[in-house]
Amino acid sequence: MLKYLPGFVKGVLVIVILVIQTLMWVPFIIIAAFFKYLFPFPVIRKLGDSILNKIVICWMGINNLIFRAFHRTEWEIRGVGNLNVNGWYLLLPNHQSGADIFVLQMAFCKKIPPLKFFLKRELIWVPIFGFIWKVLDFPFMKRYSRETLLKKPHLKGKDLEKTRKACEKFRDIPVAIINFVEGTRFSPEKQRKQQSPYRHLLKPKAGGIAFVLGSMGEQLNRILDITLVYPDGVVSLWQFFCGKARKIVVQVRDLPVASELIGDYFNDMKFKEGFQRWLNELWALKDKEIEEILLAESACSPGPM
Repeated sequence: MLKYLPGFVKGVLVIVILVIQTLMWVPFIIIAAFFKYLFPFPVIRKLGDSILNKIVICWMGINNLIFRAFHRTEWEIRGVGNLNVNGWYLLLPNHQSGADIFVLQMAFCKKIPPLKFFLKRELIWVPIFGFIWKVLDFPFMKRYSRETLLKKPHLKGKDLEKTRKACEKFRDIPVAIINFVEGTRFSPEKQRKQQSPYRHLLKPKAGGIAFVLGSMGEQLNRILDITLVYPDGVVSLWQFFCGKARKIVVQVRDLPVASELIGDYFNDMKFKEGFQRWLNELWALKDKEIEEILLAESACSPGPM
């Protein structure tokens, strides 16, 4: 019944229900955070983090039930059979839409630890959500512009040091860190402006993931190379809530954390060149995978919803 509502109505109802169910968890998050920070002992903190992770998993699971109740989207999720909810992962997806985070939640809920991603420092002031992100140990990053560093050279390296400290929080509890290495959502205009060598992707930026691997590489179990494809055209976040995505494909490749991927990206030029070459090759393969998926889907697509 819900799946056959008009798209606008579906979109409004999905947003309202998502907001309500998110707010529903806030009191439980506050209680867990209270004990976590009032008694900052390792055992208590670990217990608090474990409870918070279970809350996030429940929140993600309910989100997924909402989408399945309202949407007729066909989900094709490949390569998630051998993952572990108690592992440490670095996720490298391409970035297509504002809906990508919800798509990743659908693909990985209860298969790996709750997803975390780097946020701009300014987002900590977002009402309610800033508090939630802070309590859940989402890493906040403050990037200094080149102009700021020229005026205040003593700030050089401070942003990276803060990132390192943020990563240290993840040493005691399983985590899945998302890094959208393209830095922004793909669009043909951005592709042309960048002169990207890829047909379906923007150029990847290596510094962020190199730093995460340098900080946590020995602790991370695997790297998950994730290819997100919207075969009938990329939908916006609003269109996703309205159920406009006929089909979504998530293809996952499980990669080892090889020793040659751990090094000093910012001071070792030889390592930097090798790391960039590895990432560019990974992106070239991902671009090819997207093309193959689109061709296969176009051959059997019944048309848009």
